[in-house]
This record gives sequence, C-alpha cells and structure tokens, in this order.
Amino acid sequence: MSAFRLTNLTRQIEIGANCYLLETAGRRIILDCGGHPKLEGRDALPRLDLLKDQPLDAIILTHAHQDHLGSMPVLMRSFPNTPVYLTEATLQLADVMLHNSVNVMMKRKEAGQSDYPLFTHRDATVCTKRFLPIPLKQKFTPEGERVAPGETVDVAIQFLDAGHILGSVSVLIEAAGERFLYTGDVNFKNQSLMLGAQLPEGKIDTVLIESTRGATPEPVGFSRDEEELRFITAIQDVFAQGGSVLIPVFALGKTQEFLTMIHKFRRKGLFPECPIYIGGLSTKLTEIHDRLASSSTRQHPGLDLLESVAPFTISGRELNQFAIKPGRIYALSSGMMTENTLSNVIGNQFIPNPAHGIFFVGYADPQSPAGRLRAAKQGDSIMLAAASEPETLRCRVEVFGFSAHGSRESFVEYLHKTAPSKIVFVHGDLPAVEWLTDTMRSLLPQTELFCAESGIPLDL
Repeated sequence: MSAFRLTNLTRQIEIGANCYLLETAGRRIILDCGGHPKLEGRDALPRLDLLKDQPLDAIILTHAHQDHLGSMPVLMRSFPNTPVYLTEATLQLADVMLHNSVNVMMKRKEAGQSDYPLFTHRDATVCTKRFLPIPLKQKFTPEGERVAPGETVDVAIQFLDAGHILGSVSVLIEAAGERFLYTGDVNFKNQSLMLGAQLPEGKIDTVLIESTRGATPEPVGFSRDEEELRFITAIQDVFAQGGSVLIPVFALGKTQEFLTMIHKFRRKGLFPECPIYIGGLSTKLTEIHDRLASSSTRQHPGLDLLESVAPFTISGRELNQFAIKPGRIYALSSGMMTENTLSNVIGNQFIPNPAHGIFFVGYADPQSPAGRLRAAKQGDSIMLAAASEPETLRCRVEVFGFSAHGSRESFVEYLHKTAPSKIVFVHGDLPAVEWLTDTMRSLLPQTELFCAESGIPLDL
C-alpha cells in the first residue's frame, strides 16, 4: 500500500483555488483552501463536496494569498473541530485578507450577485481564532503536539521557509518511513525583502510542486540587482518627461517588495524623494510587515517600511476626484488591474497620456485587464472595465521581472539535485505543467511524474 494518497481538489489544471487532500497513516490532512481568482460565487470554491461525511485530522495553510486562503472559512464551517496550522505571520496577514474578502463580497452582493457573501465577518473572525501558529522547523503531529528530536510518531509535520511572501512555508510530512514535500508557492532566490527558500536537499520520496512559471523561460543572464536598477531608472525617465508612474501591485507581497526597493535606492542616493501612494489594504498589510520586522525571516531586519519610505494612503472614495500630478508613484492594487480596484480605476488617467508610465512587476493573467494592457501596442484602443470608455494607448508600458514565484530553471535545478521518486505538478496552466514534465522526464527517467487531475486520487 502506498504511503501517501493525494486528491487534487482544485477544479482543473490551472492556477486556481488551490486545495489538496493528503491521506497518510490513517490521517486526512488538507493543504490550503483558496478561492479562484477569476471565477465568481461558488464556482470560485475548491471541490469541497468531495470531503463530505469524512473527518479531517488537520488543515495546513501555507500562506495568506487568496488563491490559498480564500475559501478557508467555508471549509472550516463543515469541520469545526479540525485544527488549522500556519505561521504567526500568516495568521496576522490572513486575518486582514479574510475580512477584506468579506468587504469585496458585500459590494458584489449589492451589485446583484446572489451567491455572495460566501462567508461573513463573523465567520472570518471565528476562523482566525482557531488558527494555531507553529514556528519554522518545529516538528509537530496532526494533533499539534511537539515532536522532540529523535522521537518516533506516525505522522510528523514541519514548516520550512518558502521564500515567497512573509510567513509563507513549504510543508514536509514524514510518515510510514517516507518524506512528502509540498512546496506551496516557493521562490529559491532572494527578493528585495524576502530571503530565498530553505528546502531540504536530502532524500525526499514525493514532491508536490507549483508550476506557475513553467511556460516562461528566465532571460539569459537575468540579474535581480540589474532588474531593480532598470526599474528605478525607468521611473526616473518618466519623471524627467513630466509624467507619473502607475505600478499595479498585489497588496500582499509586491507592495512591500516595491517599498523595500525604494528604501534601498534612496539610501544609495540613486533615487530622489517623491510622493508615493499606496492603498488602504496595502497599508494595513505593511503595518504587519513592520510589526514583525525583527522576528520574521527577511532581509533588512528591523526595517520599518512605513516610516522609512513614508507613503501616502489613498482610498477608493478619493479616486474619482483625484488629479494625477507629475513626479509621483501610484503603487496600487490589484496587480491584475481587476475591475473596480484602485489600479483599474486610476489606470484610465494614465493610458492616453504619453508622459506617464504603467509598470508591471508581477504575474498577470493574459485575460485580465492587466494582461490585455501588457499585450497591447501603442495606438491600440484599450478598455479596462465594462463601464469605462475606451482609451488610446499612448503611455509607456513596461514589464519587470520581480515574480515571487521561482523560475522554472530553479525548479529543475532543485528537483534534479534531490531526485525524488515521485513528482506531482500543480498550480500551473497546462503548458507550464507540460514543460516541466517533459524536462524532468529527460533528466530523471526513473522518477514517476504526475499531473494531478481534479478529484482523482493518486496513490503515491
């Protein structure tokens, strides 16, 4: 009998509502429970119907991005006695993110979407009160009991730094004499703020690994330091021609990485003081980063971003009357410029003005407003929202390589070095999964490779 059985509860092969059921040594463990970033209502939930009438022993949350967190209160309503394990940083971030989700759902309900809200503020509060933080590298059982060095237990769980965002972890599970690693979202290289992942390099039997950037090669000779310099130089070029820069960012992760870059270049005397605007959610999440500045795994320990960079906070209520002035940076969510978000609303003021720039610093789904804008050419007609008027693209549009997900080359290097017996690819569109599968098949011909299809158990 296999040591591990895995069921992918994500609805299809894609970057969706991440959720996985792992069964081992008689225990049933859920890994993440996210909401789909592109679907609405109950279609955005994982396949939680497959969990009916069967108990769960533990739930693990790897980090606080919505595609891993967003359905957690719905799951926990059905399993009120199941413990949820995460890091302290993820607990604090998740509390803010879940309540923000309720606010978004209530607006959608007011707009006539009957499925909303999927959960309430009370549900979010009850959910986070049941979260149990566990330190990095501390082994524990599904019951939350600490495993002492040398102690033998049926199932031992351990959190390892994933290098993705604040609080993010990969999960190492040991059972039946085998080791199972779920990477979650992982980045092996240092970012501006976050340090690279610290994953085991010894024997691993099975790796469940994300595939986000599997279809995208890293440019030859790419250097994070050089990319940061190119980014800062491009902003100053826009300032020199009398414009301002809009940077669509994810409130969690990208905002804090951007503020760290500004801090670094100001300290070196390579970037001037200028007004910087961020959104209210970004401010709340940056406050948590600052509160944990001396106790979390990151570069620049002790750095208080809000104090050192001193950004202004802008709310959605201000945008319609907000005049764009030259020499300013608007680092506003969402990173995909989703309709009714700050970056989407303010973007229409940037698009027709050749003095301005819109700079992208992370992933954007090709079908999102940001994806369509990134693919457009100068002179194209662009409409960011169904209710907005089309604008002619005249501003400068640039894309910079600051993904918080590891490159496919770094994934191949890690998998080749550890040579697991089995690899399961998830969290990626089909072309990304196929490239990684084909590449690893040639490098590790003895390794079994799986693409986890929705709802079909895999005996590993």
